[in-house]
Amino acid sequence: MLQAGLSELTAFVAIAEQKSFRAAAREMGVSPSALSHAMRNLEERLNVRLFNRTTRSVALTEAGEQLLRRVKPAITDLTDAVNEAASVINRPSGSIRISAAEAGAKPLVRHVLPDFLKKYPDIHVEIVVDTRFVDIVADGFDAGMRILEDVPRDMIAVRLGPDMRFAAVASPDYLARHAPPKTPQDLEHHRCIRFRFASGALYRWNLERQGTNVNMDVAGPMTLGNTNLMVDAALAGIGIAWVPDYHVKEHLLSGRLIQLLPEWSPSMPGLCLYYPANRHPPTALKLFTQAVREWAGIDQSTQ
Repeated sequence: MLQAGLSELTAFVAIAEQKSFRAAAREMGVSPSALSHAMRNLEERLNVRLFNRTTRSVALTEAGEQLLRRVKPAITDLTDAVNEAASVINRPSGSIRISAAEAGAKPLVRHVLPDFLKKYPDIHVEIVVDTRFVDIVADGFDAGMRILEDVPRDMIAVRLGPDMRFAAVASPDYLARHAPPKTPQDLEHHRCIRFRFASGALYRWNLERQGTNVNMDVAGPMTLGNTNLMVDAALAGIGIAWVPDYHVKEHLLSGRLIQLLPEWSPSMPGLCLYYPANRHPPTALKLFTQAVREWAGIDQSTQ
């Protein structure tokens, strides 16, 4: 039976991630020649080439890519296990990498992370903002943020709050120049602010009332890929925006924005933090999900 040592596999993962023997050696605190020797021994025992090397670059072969897909999660789990054991007697540490749209990241940054990072100063949280539906396992994330209905079935989901509603909103200035719509069809004659996903797809407005759905591809003078900018555009009087109501609650209360067609605002399950169900979560992620659960359990009507 072929065997590979943990140190060799750890070195293999480091080289694959850095795409450089020299950079991987610097990261591991060893010499490039020692790493090169270790990889030659590993390739000889496996009887397969793992890297294509030139004087300027290092790239994985097909066999190397296949090995990386299987080995990297195992190395990560072993590292997490060691960190978790050390955390029993030391302060919890580690990193959490989260994929989220800006709308999903906002409640974490505003309500969860301030107290969490004070309580656990040795835990580092990275949030990568992206409107794409990211495969968090394949892309190396510990967790993701989506609305509940978009969370994959093989994930554990932690609700951040109650159901949310989408709302059509416009400024008093815009409505002084344009008669408010009375039906969804009236939106065809208005200047609407559209949203485009990073994939290139345009978001269609889905209005609902008492079981009747109207799905619309609206038109307007502006298309954006950021919900906060859509709210800013509505505040500036550019047109009507269709956004989650928690984004505009303060503006509606202050009168800076006015909700239109409120009876047509559909309700849907709110935002969730989610992570793989089939992997043992590291200590840092377990503590973070607990912090999310504790905050979500509070009455958020005043948040």
